[in-house]
Amino acid sequence: MTIRHPMTPDGLAIVALTTRRTAAGPTPDEDQDSPKPLTPTEWSRIAAALSSAGGTPSMLLGRSVADLDGLLAATAISPDLIARLAERATTLAMDVERLESRGIWLVTVDDTAYPARLRARLGASAPPVLYGAGAVELLGAGGVAIIGSRDADPESLAFASDAAASVARSGRPVISGGAKGIDAAAMNGAADAGGAVVGVLADSLERKARSVALRNLVEDERVVLLSPNGSDVPFSVGLAMGRNRLIYCLADLAVVVSASEGEGGTWAGATEALKARWVPIYARLTGGLPAGNAALVSQGALPLDGQPAAVVDLSTTTAAYGEPLPDSVSRGALVAEQQALFDLEPIPEPPTGKKRPGSKKPNGSRASP
Repeated sequence: MTIRHPMTPDGLAIVALTTRRTAAGPTPDEDQDSPKPLTPTEWSRIAAALSSAGGTPSMLLGRSVADLDGLLAATAISPDLIARLAERATTLAMDVERLESRGIWLVTVDDTAYPARLRARLGASAPPVLYGAGAVELLGAGGVAIIGSRDADPESLAFASDAAASVARSGRPVISGGAKGIDAAAMNGAADAGGAVVGVLADSLERKARSVALRNLVEDERVVLLSPNGSDVPFSVGLAMGRNRLIYCLADLAVVVSASEGEGGTWAGATEALKARWVPIYARLTGGLPAGNAALVSQGALPLDGQPAAVVDLSTTTAAYGEPLPDSVSRGALVAEQQALFDLEPIPEPPTGKKRPGSKKPNGSRASP
């Protein structure tokens, strides 16, 4: 597919200063003295200093330490660190080109394609760089986040799938996290109904985007896969927890289908979102449920007592959660043939020095969540 948002000099500067790596595949072992990229909050301080000076990120490339010291003195960030990070720009530009040739795009917080919701809701902690595949425009379309446990019961899985299908038929995207269980059920339900899907991944973006099950949907721009962590980083619990906030912040509202009380990523993500008041959060209260659902209501979630189709009728008013955001992009109902699709579990790497098995994966029915 064509990348319609090529990297600008300002974007390249942000990539150089805030990312550890961009390209998938083997890389030389990093030297112990390699500079540590800036955190989102550190980059936010740099950006504020540049704005005050009437400058742009690309001004940081090719500058001497003395020049950087004068420009960024108020940030309390080492100008030597900035200079060393900026030296990587040429190498990273080639990495970005390689990713683009594989259908992976990067957008930075300085790019007009960067989702306004993330800027508004996360502020200084918004990821400076996002990696993705598919229709980048979907990131600004809002929609309904459908979230829940990996080990959900069959009734909860059916609810997630049916609710997502109803949302898809209404013309709104479904947003979820690409994990086993509720996430996979919701994303499959939306895709089977011909809808748009935003999958926020913690790992293995490139390999998942190129998988047999998802490649056609990504290329047809009915699905966008997104990661704040890189194109092909391995799975970790920490990365999975960090991406949860993006799921909430990209949505108009969120529905928690199944949550364990006091533990797990679903509980942690929902309670963080409730405290931050990013979006209205509904917790399902029908059928046999884990105690976490009722506990979320006690902490401020709104009760959802109806059937799956009732999800499309939930209020999207954000007045109680701060200033209303710009209207979502309306894409209308997307009609698609049924496709099977989302088995977004981490894909194990082959043993070092050995090739992958030669047999191809079957292009059959979707995997059970």
